[in-house]
Amino acid sequence: MSYLPRKISLSEWDDLYSRLKKSGFKESLYGGKLSRHLCNKDFRLQNLRFDNSAAALRLWNFLLTEEERLYESKRRGKKIIGAMKDLGTIPVMAFSLDNTVAFYPDGAWWTPCIMEMSDGLFKIAETLGIDESFCPVRAMLGAFLNKKHFPIPDLLICSVGAICDDFSAIAQRLSSLGFDIKWWEIPHRRHPEFYERRAKLPGGFIAPKIQIDFVKSELERIKIEIEKIASMKITDRLLKAGIKKANKVRMLLAEIREIVFTAERCPLPALEEQIAEMLAIHFCSDLDETIETLNDLLREIRCRVKNGWGFSDSSSVRVFWVNPVADLRAMNLLEECGGRLCGTDFLFFHALDFIPENLPPVEALAYMALADPMVGSSLDRAQRILKEIKKFKSEAVIISRIPGASHCAMESDIIRNYIKENSDIPTAETEVFSISDSLLPQIRNRIEPLIETVKHNRE
Repeated sequence: MSYLPRKISLSEWDDLYSRLKKSGFKESLYGGKLSRHLCNKDFRLQNLRFDNSAAALRLWNFLLTEEERLYESKRRGKKIIGAMKDLGTIPVMAFSLDNTVAFYPDGAWWTPCIMEMSDGLFKIAETLGIDESFCPVRAMLGAFLNKKHFPIPDLLICSVGAICDDFSAIAQRLSSLGFDIKWWEIPHRRHPEFYERRAKLPGGFIAPKIQIDFVKSELERIKIEIEKIASMKITDRLLKAGIKKANKVRMLLAEIREIVFTAERCPLPALEEQIAEMLAIHFCSDLDETIETLNDLLREIRCRVKNGWGFSDSSSVRVFWVNPVADLRAMNLLEECGGRLCGTDFLFFHALDFIPENLPPVEALAYMALADPMVGSSLDRAQRILKEIKKFKSEAVIISRIPGASHCAMESDIIRNYIKENSDIPTAETEVFSISDSLLPQIRNRIEPLIETVKHNRE
């Protein structure tokens, strides 16, 4: 059942849910009222505005029940694999087997936002010397220690090398506390010398073939570790099937992004768009359900576009957003200020690109891992961003700095300057903390002038 799209509060969702149930609405096993998650202290839901579709309800319930799925998988005897600082590579390998489930421990960085600091994870991290000068992913350290947010993995895997310095320090602190981590290295992606064999990566970057070979050897080591814990071989046939399923997720997200970012009226709010894209990283611990959830969302979006329904009008400014926000409330704020989301770089372009299916499967994953914009130069990333901006005809760019993140201290300046030098698209920067209520006026004061600049330029 489809309703005229609008954004509603948590209490309004309860009323709508009752009407849906009376009309014969069928939902998944993890379904139910969105407000029930308040019992788990997901207090931030009370301050958000949500899409009013049944598909969006499914998306939110899927996201907010991941912890339950992980514990249930553990109870059923499946092996739990934590893929740290991975963003889409190891989970493809893990989900190729029936008795392993992968998840993203780094995702705990959103927990302080969702639980409005009632979780205490930052305080635990601070007792271990990881204070607010570090990225919000420090919440992961607290989650490992209080054991309240996910089961301790049977196998913990983490990439090293060309990764965020903050995360590297936090992962090493975790290792020093006795957590056994299997490390694999991702080198800094560089441009090939004139005498080197070149490899074109998903998304368009170029790397020396020797780097592909190195990453492939690293992934082969990790594959052996997964096989040990699973007591099963990850054959080429199984891994190819896993890649094909992962590409199904990417195909669905590609169509969702294309429709949402190009439709005359935006058929999906920015908040739900960000949540949907995040599923690409590790499939919210259930690859099959991710596919079904995205299928539902895509059907709703197509229906809205067909009927001319949407959340924006022709005056809404088309904004490209760089970096995920620690406080989800910022996505609502963008639309309150007169913007609409028309392009994103939430740090994992490569998890949205198709994995090559015409290569040996481990080599294909090596291609994908090196396609990560974050393992190359900031200039490479800026070029990819501008390419996407032009594709979706974005009119403005917002770069949300991640508090404490040190993967490149000058990255925002590099991206902003590159866009300025190669286009006439205005940009703005703002810092978004895990709970930004006191800073919302300041964030608004960064967004509103940007929106007004675009509108003035249109005249």
